[in-house]
Amino acid sequence: MTAAARHPLPHADHDIPRQGWIDPAVAAAVGEAERIRLRAIDRVAYASDASHFLHTPRAVVIADDAAEVGAIMRAATASGSRVTFRSGGTSLSGQSSGEDILVDTRRSFRRIDVLDGGRRVRVQPGATVRQVNARLLRHGYRLGPDPASEAACTIGGVIANNSSGMACGTVENTYRTLESMVFVLPSGTVVDSAALDADAALQAAEPELFEGLRRLTARVRSNPDSVRLIERQFAMKNTIGYGVNAFLDHESPVQVLTRLVIGSEGTLAFVAEATYRTVPIKPRVTTALAVFPDIVEATRALPALVATGAATLELMDATSLRVGQSFADAPPQIRGFEVTDQAALLIEYQAMDEAGLAALAAAGTALLRELPLITPAALSSDAGVRALAWKLRKGLYTSVAGARPSGTTALLEDIVVPVPQLAPTCASLQDLFATYSYRDSVIFGHAKDGNIHFMLTDRFEGDAALGRFTSFTEEMVDLVLGAGGNLKAEHGTGRVMAPYVRRQYGEELYQVMRELKRLCDPTGMLNPGVIIEDDPRAHLRNIKLAEPIEAEADRCVECGYCEPVCPSKDLTLTPRQRIVVRRGMKRAEAAGDHALARELDRDYDYAGVDTCAVDGMCVTACPVLINTGALVKRLRREDQNPVLAAGWKAAAHGWGAVSRGGAAALTVADHVPEGLVKAATTVGRALLGADTVPEYSADLPAGGSARGPLTGCLGSGPGDPVAVYLPACVNSMFGAAGEGIGATSAFARLLERAGVRVVVPEGIEALCCSTPWTSKGYAGGRDVMADRVVEAVRVASRDGALPVISDASSCTEGFAHIFEDRKLPFRTEDAVDFVAREVLPALGEITPLVDSLVLHPTCSSTQMGLDPALQAVGAVVAREVTVPYAWNCCGFAGDRGMLHPELTAAATAAEAAEVARLGADAHASCNRTCEIGMTRATGAEYRHVLELLEEATRPPS
Repeated sequence: MTAAARHPLPHADHDIPRQGWIDPAVAAAVGEAERIRLRAIDRVAYASDASHFLHTPRAVVIADDAAEVGAIMRAATASGSRVTFRSGGTSLSGQSSGEDILVDTRRSFRRIDVLDGGRRVRVQPGATVRQVNARLLRHGYRLGPDPASEAACTIGGVIANNSSGMACGTVENTYRTLESMVFVLPSGTVVDSAALDADAALQAAEPELFEGLRRLTARVRSNPDSVRLIERQFAMKNTIGYGVNAFLDHESPVQVLTRLVIGSEGTLAFVAEATYRTVPIKPRVTTALAVFPDIVEATRALPALVATGAATLELMDATSLRVGQSFADAPPQIRGFEVTDQAALLIEYQAMDEAGLAALAAAGTALLRELPLITPAALSSDAGVRALAWKLRKGLYTSVAGARPSGTTALLEDIVVPVPQLAPTCASLQDLFATYSYRDSVIFGHAKDGNIHFMLTDRFEGDAALGRFTSFTEEMVDLVLGAGGNLKAEHGTGRVMAPYVRRQYGEELYQVMRELKRLCDPTGMLNPGVIIEDDPRAHLRNIKLAEPIEAEADRCVECGYCEPVCPSKDLTLTPRQRIVVRRGMKRAEAAGDHALARELDRDYDYAGVDTCAVDGMCVTACPVLINTGALVKRLRREDQNPVLAAGWKAAAHGWGAVSRGGAAALTVADHVPEGLVKAATTVGRALLGADTVPEYSADLPAGGSARGPLTGCLGSGPGDPVAVYLPACVNSMFGAAGEGIGATSAFARLLERAGVRVVVPEGIEALCCSTPWTSKGYAGGRDVMADRVVEAVRVASRDGALPVISDASSCTEGFAHIFEDRKLPFRTEDAVDFVAREVLPALGEITPLVDSLVLHPTCSSTQMGLDPALQAVGAVVAREVTVPYAWNCCGFAGDRGMLHPELTAAATAAEAAEVARLGADAHASCNRTCEIGMTRATGAEYRHVLELLEEATRPPS
């Protein structure tokens, strides 16, 4: 046992600083005071990233532009403050958290410029990899780095960590594909590496840094031991320490510094902009999942598989396969046997065309027949087969982490060793897991590169747990270095491996790194404790303790994947932050700081509950399938006003009258001066609360038509009705846009023209999808409505013999939830899907109504898989159909956009700006309230897409 294990470090104090504070000089550098966040809820929300560390900042600053970041750094240098940059917060090693000033560099830094037909792209640091690749897709290109967190990780983080991924290896990462960069030094000096006079400008502005870079370059190059060590370690993936290979690869001080900033984890400069050389997308793909008797045989096959041209070779150990067998949709290759020592490789070939893929597949197939597999493995180009294999591989960490015991922390590490050392290294790691009782620790990773990930799960608290972790880490470090490997391959040094950088490189290169840090950041102002750290036990401090919270969110690993899709992300809290603050409340209570817990709880009402759209988009991005909206609905149920709950239950009993009354009120309001109506709602909001009384605005339409007259059969043609139709009450309450006829009337006319019949059940006026009660947490009213809907549908559908259709996507989803909750086999389908499948083929040739159409999918249409049908209908009515790159949930969320219009304004800002640039002839969606929200946001009239189809198919008058 090591000395560190004999005397474990006491666990860090997780008390949250009660008062935020920022040095006045730093505050003065921020252009708008409201972008400085000192409240406890804001600081707690930003404290957690995806790592196992917890650092609560004293202040959060939402930076506006690069010049402001430079001013903040200058002021921080002068005042002795410390600055950490935060963007996507997906980093796993603690490099995006700090205890002084945390600067959000995501919100105002999202510009993407596609250049040279996609062969290059210029990007600001707040754009995610997925957003950049979406822009490049239509040009046939993509970014080289392909991290698994591409949905949420930002370009700033990818550069800061020199991220790689499944296929990019060491040839397509940022270091190899970056063309130029604009970055800001702690002094405020801006460096544009593409400028022709970049070296002269740097020498004039920063003479000591310029000469120091020359001196360090000469020092490294003149030391044969340093050169050999760098060439050996950087032949593999390597993200530990600074990228000192730059001293060998480049001559110009600016180019050396630019490459050193890559992988520097926010410790040398702020990256304001980067221009990448992109790589062509290889559209032809074939995949196989090969299961070997053990990990030795799997790794033994690697050289031969690499020689066949395999693009990816993903390794999964025996524990990985045992976990995978528990998946409901586990690939057939890993079923039907008891896992003992087996291991698997996910093998994939990629090519530009079919001929190229056929050649690769032939070589791969021939080799697979010769390998010692426990069952035959076949390459397949089937998208479904590929999806299952990749779901297994990508789901390992989150499946194990999500199933960890409540209150424990998941710690994911990555290492790299020469490929011949991979099998013995994995075997030794498994021995270490057993020695230190880290059960269910999976090993998986990029076998082609010798790069593997492994996970430890524990509550890293107290002498025993920290002593075990200390001893494990020491032995793991000895193991990796003994195999000639690197202690970090992809995730960055961060805080977790900073104490081991010296051991990785030796004293000489470590001193080179220290001197580099001093030259760029003389006061150590940027991200202290990251990469350069002389305390050998710093990695044991401030380990995050995941306090147990509500069951809906307790398994959250705080990865941040949910954040880009959240409509409230630029207004209040993201789903991750909603969960983090809940944990902060528990942590404060456990520490006895009841005043802080009350403060967090008080501010959570608006930031966490009132401004959550409960749209469920977070679950579409969450790797452990958490719907944070379900947590918010629970909180609304638990905190409901009994008078309002009773009122909403009464409303459910008399919904027909209530909904028609609402429509009548909107019609009256439409004919009354806006100021009078708005004044009345303003008073009501002041008296009863903004979360109770909607705010009226002139963009709200008049009321719609009653649904009662629709009862019975709609449509024409022979035969019985083919579906039960439940016209959405939202289309009845809110009238159509402009001179339109509304989705319900449009659907009825299309049925008539197509010769298709449906049935509308008796009592339709009193039926609703129950979403208003569900989203507000009024369970009693929801039950009343659900019972009524189920009975009406049971009769009309002949006990489920007919599918159920509705004409607003959120209502279709609401009806589906009612039937799922009651475990009824009733099938639901949105009217758009039904029209695309049943009506369009019967309408014959259709002349497009407009040249260009902008579509706004909804959160419900996305979750139900309705978007392809939405685009198919759109493609019939317009010659060109565009879904904005910046599409997001509009946040209108039924009445949430009227209760909190600021939510919709924040959620739609980027999309509205893009819509304005597009200047389309028409705009459409598939849900009435979303259409209202987008009309408000853009000033363009949004209609239901079925209205446009009806207009395009009208007989000549």
